[in-house]
Amino acid sequence: MNPENVILITGANGEIGHGLIAELCIRQTSRIIATDVQPLDTTLSGECHEFLQGDITDPSLFERLEREFPITTIFHLASILSTKAERDPETAQRVNVEGTLNLLRLATSLTTRSGHPVTFLYPSSIAAYGLPDAAAKHKAGKVREDDWLEPATMYGCNKLSCEHLGRYYGAHYRRLAAEPPAARLDFRALRFPGLISALTVPTGGTSDYGPEMLHHAAQGKPYACFVRADSRLPFMAMPDAVKALLQLEAAPRARLTRTVYNVTSFSLTAEEFLRLVHQAFPGAQVTFEPDARRQGIVDSWPADIDDAAARRDWGWAPDFDQRRAFEEYLIPTIRQRYS
Repeated sequence: MNPENVILITGANGEIGHGLIAELCIRQTSRIIATDVQPLDTTLSGECHEFLQGDITDPSLFERLEREFPITTIFHLASILSTKAERDPETAQRVNVEGTLNLLRLATSLTTRSGHPVTFLYPSSIAAYGLPDAAAKHKAGKVREDDWLEPATMYGCNKLSCEHLGRYYGAHYRRLAAEPPAARLDFRALRFPGLISALTVPTGGTSDYGPEMLHHAAQGKPYACFVRADSRLPFMAMPDAVKALLQLEAAPRARLTRTVYNVTSFSLTAEEFLRLVHQAFPGAQVTFEPDARRQGIVDSWPADIDDAAARRDWGWAPDFDQRRAFEEYLIPTIRQRYS
């Protein structure tokens, strides 16, 4: 373990947090400081150097983090997801944007104090995109990072806003000051597609209809899918999401031509997803009962995204294509979970 490498992970209890902490523990190269608004999941107990329970909008949490820990890397995973953000947009703004701003301030202060850039990893989302309707979505094909950035959800607005805040703090912070900062934080963001985990239950994302099908089928529970059968989104298995974060974190700064990168693995319609579920769980009871409001959100997100920049700049390539994701990760792990 390198005691000089101190990693802060916010939102540690979430789906990405579980996978990231597990992988970092295997590598044993860093001290992990974890935070979450809820008590740390018992499955993560003992895997973190220290856990601080607290709200990322609470100044006292950041005072303690800055005072006690020489943080070198931040994985900012804490967030209110899309469905919950639509139900309470003001709280989403406070947590997702103001909370991120607090983390950026912390990273900036630590960078100034040490003279070395704190690396700040930010998981963004395809929610940052906003296509006007299903027809435009079909015509658009693979969407690049700089296209269709007119999000139609509060969650998407939050994500896009934080991408811009990170870009500002990383490249332009206090540019008119009499003495500009000698060093600025190193902000790097990933736009994830729908993430599918076999280890944790979905927690409120609009793309969660896919993993919800799987988890319900494995338990023998009926499931009403809230989108049309022809609804298409890009997806990624959770181990690849963790891999992408760690791979981008390790990439030399000089190799990066962007602040925000798309990453993806495979694209499926809800009907194609169900066929794969039925192959593993023939008795799965799934019906399509589209919710017009949530359907509208899915129709505003790309059917697929272009991740050529990530492949070119830092060698991104998923380990789990569609076949491997289902046959080697999702199905066996979820079967074991509910057996």
